Amino acid sequence: LLSPEANVSITVHNVVVGLTKAPGSTGLWDKFSFGLDPSSLQERSFVSEENIDGFLGTVLCPSSCSQSALESQALIEVLDVTEDRIQIRVE
Repeated sequence: LLSPEANVSITVHNVVVGLTKAPGSTGLWDKFSFGLDPSSLQERSFVSEENIDGFLGTVLCPSSCSQSALESQALIEVLDVTEDRIQIRVE
């Protein structure tokens, strides 16, 4: 993280923490952890096609599924993400 560029915005019903990656860091963030102290952190995933596909894969096909069942699963595409909704397409 590039700490001098981090910022916090607080309103009555929301808190936004803006983080900036260090120049040498590449790729998308797929998850983050938050909490009051390190012993009680909760993990959350960012909305991405890979995270939605992984989530639906575990819900629709538990660990006992065969490889052929996994290969025939639907294609998930994230079309739009807003504060109020997420729009996905399933093929």
